[in-house]
Amino acid sequence: MQLEKIDDYRWLIPRTYKAGMLTDAVVYASEPLLEAIRRDQSLEQAANVAMLPGIVGRALAMPDIHQGYGFPIGGVAAVDGQDGVVSPGGVGFDINCGVRLLNSNLTLKEVKVKLRDLVHQLFRDVPSGTGQSSRLNISDNDLDQVLQKGPQWAVEHGMGSEADLDRTEERGCIAGADPDAVSARAKQRGKPQLGTLGSGNHFLEVQYVDEIFDEKTASEHNLVKDRIVVLIHTGSRGLGHQICTDYVGQLDVTMRRYGLDLPDRQLACAPIHSPEGQRYLHAMAGAANFAWTNRQLISHSVRGAFQRLFGEAVHLPVIYDVAHNIAKIETHLVDGKKKRVLVHRKGATRAFPKQPVFIPGSMGTASYFLLGQEGALYETFGTACHGAGRVLSRSAAKKGVTAKEIQKELESRGIIVQSLTREGLTEEKPDAYKDIEAVVDVVQGAGLASRVARLRPIGVIKG
Repeated sequence: MQLEKIDDYRWLIPRTYKAGMLTDAVVYASEPLLEAIRRDQSLEQAANVAMLPGIVGRALAMPDIHQGYGFPIGGVAAVDGQDGVVSPGGVGFDINCGVRLLNSNLTLKEVKVKLRDLVHQLFRDVPSGTGQSSRLNISDNDLDQVLQKGPQWAVEHGMGSEADLDRTEERGCIAGADPDAVSARAKQRGKPQLGTLGSGNHFLEVQYVDEIFDEKTASEHNLVKDRIVVLIHTGSRGLGHQICTDYVGQLDVTMRRYGLDLPDRQLACAPIHSPEGQRYLHAMAGAANFAWTNRQLISHSVRGAFQRLFGEAVHLPVIYDVAHNIAKIETHLVDGKKKRVLVHRKGATRAFPKQPVFIPGSMGTASYFLLGQEGALYETFGTACHGAGRVLSRSAAKKGVTAKEIQKELESRGIIVQSLTREGLTEEKPDAYKDIEAVVDVVQGAGLASRVARLRPIGVIKG
């Protein structure tokens, strides 16, 4: 594929590249990152996304883009809120996979002396890995309440506060969730997983503030150098996965009824206001609310683990919680006019002006706290990337290294890691991902979000 260079951070796939494209696609990347991006089919997928009926603006690809299901991971598309379509592949299987950053009133020095005990306690208190069940025993009615209310349910049951909700995107609840739109199988999978971390790239990291770039914003969030923070990365678990599976299958059939034709069956979609489109959006909202509740309950367990080791005076307030895989109705400027659009963000995070944005690393690498900028509203529907992005598949990452070697190498750098399985470490080794510094350079250089603080891991829980 021949890309047209716009500047050091932007590349154009013109709509003339492929028949059926309704708009251009823009890739946010530096030249070195582009080399890694070209190794898979993600750019072709971005061109296919530009064919979505009702798409407005450009199809977008963030610097962490890599091949996904239908949409590339790191793909963004907004469609007309009235006449556009919704595509489950534009949200992904892990609906509202996202990140939450907790602050603390502890320092690196205070935590280091009990770090190994802390990592073990967190591993005991937060169920992690495939097949691990929650310690909660919720009823079917409780689950329906979670799908409708989100973490408000947890607050009502003494597992959080209103302040937690105030610092969560949408206060942790997308309106319109309908438990009846969620299959019995999805509920069966999700019910025992509420409050669990899961596997794959999901993690819980104890980190410290390594460097501050924006003193004013850091101060507003009570962050100083060597402050301990906790980053939680997980989503809607089996419930969200099953919802995506259910609706991709259904919409693949109904597309013909609406005369929709796309080059990739994985882009199965339906008109937003069709019965099928609305039913998916009601189910997706429930999964998103489940995921926010999941991170809320994990936060409650994390707070308990810290207080057990460091005393009741320890506080871990939420800095912010933001979704990665979601489709939301928002109002944006399109061709100079305000327009209601459905923004699909898949492996991409909302980055409205002055909103915290978190770009996680991978076990041994830094993570970043950024701040959304005005430029993102004008260019990307208020969106930035969500991580470094894979450069090695999970099977490729496992070759040539053992879990014990990874663990030993990380411990030599002061990072204690605990994982349920060997694959939890080998599949997620740091060099399976792009250079996070290069990714953040692009996001900042393009004016989407700016650095606030760099965070370094000292304790890691993996599934």
